[in-house]
Amino acid sequence: MLTLNMGGGTVCTDVSTLTSRVLTKISRREEAALTLDDRKKKILLAIIKTYLDTGEPVGSRTISKIEGLDLSSATIRNEMADLVEMGYILQPHTSAGRIPSDKGYRFYVDQLMAEKEQQLEERERETDEMKDMLVEKADKMERLLKQVARSLSVNTNYAAMISAPRYNINRLKFIQLSRMEANRIVAVIVVEGNMIKNQIIDIEEPIDDETLLKLNMLLNTTLNGMAIEDINLSIISKMKQQAGEQAGIISEVIDAVAESIKADEDLEIYTSGANNIFKYPELADNERASEIITAFEEKKQLTDIVYETLSHSDEKGIQVYIGEESPVENMKDCSVVTATYELGEGIHGTIGIIGPKRMDYDKVLSTMKKLSNELDNIFKKT
Repeated sequence: MLTLNMGGGTVCTDVSTLTSRVLTKISRREEAALTLDDRKKKILLAIIKTYLDTGEPVGSRTISKIEGLDLSSATIRNEMADLVEMGYILQPHTSAGRIPSDKGYRFYVDQLMAEKEQQLEERERETDEMKDMLVEKADKMERLLKQVARSLSVNTNYAAMISAPRYNINRLKFIQLSRMEANRIVAVIVVEGNMIKNQIIDIEEPIDDETLLKLNMLLNTTLNGMAIEDINLSIISKMKQQAGEQAGIISEVIDAVAESIKADEDLEIYTSGANNIFKYPELADNERASEIITAFEEKKQLTDIVYETLSHSDEKGIQVYIGEESPVENMKDCSVVTATYELGEGIHGTIGIIGPKRMDYDKVLSTMKKLSNELDNIFKKT
């Protein structure tokens, strides 16, 4: 207890309380002066990264030469002194530079983890935006192709078909895994030219969002730009090792990619005007008409027309198959006129008109030529 005589009055105070208040104020001032501001953070990170690279204590002169810091050696020395006092770096010897302390390493690792988390969130946001964009583009593409087929059949009074564009090399551009249900995910597979294929995959155990995001990053980092033929056992084995407990999903995704890219039934063909066949007596008898209508309904045989046309895509002209020349057995009594359209980057599709052998070739050929020349411009606007 301390007694003070203050102008005729007596004031008593507790020395320990007074001392505590003074020390607290000093401590707060020191704490404010030694906050880890942006400049200190930059210098600390520079020290840690340099030490990780060299294994040697780091001096202020070395740090001052780092591009982007734009700080003098004297300023850096003052900041390093504060960092030592704050416990982020150590000075092993009086004349030596500084090295990171455990506290410094902890700051560095926490910073890295925060940056990685931010990158994951940004990647996820970009992935969602790209998926929405591609799905929207695919919907526009489908509507346009159906419209083209309908327009062809109406303008010519024959049956018409158009195939969705295919990329012959089928290089992977993007893979997005998304959860449908607890034990089911969908793989959205994008090949060059932004052609989209979807494949549903059943999984044994549910996986969380973070794991799903990491799998997406692994798949895209490894497989981007690769053709399915280039994905060998060594690549798959390495991916499985990186995936750890989720190795089984990697196998299923690879199988899904192969199945999705190679499956013939995945070739989309849009048709219109098959009933126009009945307008022509030579094709209208029950058996003949039934075979042609079946070919249009099942579409399997129409893929032969597509592949035959694409095999001549280098000629960039119109192909006319008359009677027995038809690549489809059920259309030997018809004429089939096809053309290839190109979207760029080697992406091709097929337009086809099927009618009687006495079709109006002049009208059909001019229509096909005009359409094949215009389709590229139409797709650029979608």
